[in-house]
Amino acid sequence: MHAAIPTPTLSQIAIGPLTVHFYALCIIAGIAIAIWLGDKRLSLYGESAGIDLKGVVSEVSVIAIPAGIIGGRIYHVITSPDAYFGSDGNLLAIFKIWKGGLGIWGAIALGVLGAYFSYQRLGRQMQLPSFKIFLDALAPGILFAQAIGRFGNWFNAELFGRPLNAWWALEIPYKFRPSGYGLIETFHPTFLYEAIWSTLLAAILLKFGSRWTAGSIFYFYIAGYSLVRFFIEGMRIDPAHTLNGLRVNQWMSILIFAMGLALFVHNQRGKRDHITRET
Repeated sequence: MHAAIPTPTLSQIAIGPLTVHFYALCIIAGIAIAIWLGDKRLSLYGESAGIDLKGVVSEVSVIAIPAGIIGGRIYHVITSPDAYFGSDGNLLAIFKIWKGGLGIWGAIALGVLGAYFSYQRLGRQMQLPSFKIFLDALAPGILFAQAIGRFGNWFNAELFGRPLNAWWALEIPYKFRPSGYGLIETFHPTFLYEAIWSTLLAAILLKFGSRWTAGSIFYFYIAGYSLVRFFIEGMRIDPAHTLNGLRVNQWMSILIFAMGLALFVHNQRGKRDHITRET
């Protein structure tokens, strides 16, 4: 066997009466970076427009983050019902988020909805730019958060891909291997593929996004992420519902890629109003 990426032997640590799960720490770290970068980018836009926007992202996140987590969990439960409602399912497991299971599409949908209502409420108290500008400020940070969050899957030894015999393969302990793969030791590290692509896409947005019209950064984010997620999803071997030979998440990737690309192209014809080049 080639040298391979090992799966961490620990996924949690006890601190007194508390149990700290590394999956949760990855999610929290990603959220912190997303808020910090989003606030920095929006504040710089505010400076160029003569508006004080410091703290707006933090204020909106009070509603948006819980909404995103709830949305992500709801999407996961709906698309993986057997684990919770099947004959061997466990309803109480729905609340065990630290064990993994946050669907990105549900998180984005409900998170954006929560952010919109919070942003509109805040807008009645102070002068704010368009919600598109706000989403553009957030998009790169969200991608960095997704990249960090995927390492939580690494700690949990979950969501890996098909068998792979290469130096970058992920070594999976026997107890975490799916049925029928007991004698296979290494698999595609899909968590790493997605983390790398999310980081590269964030860098693209930071480099070129300042040239685009308001809203285009966010639209390019959802389109670009969906494009690669389609292929990564096709590598995975964890149980999932399929439709006409494709996993449900692949169909969602196709739908959101098409929608994001169409919105990006249409939006580029709009008025020039964008995040400043310094961000």
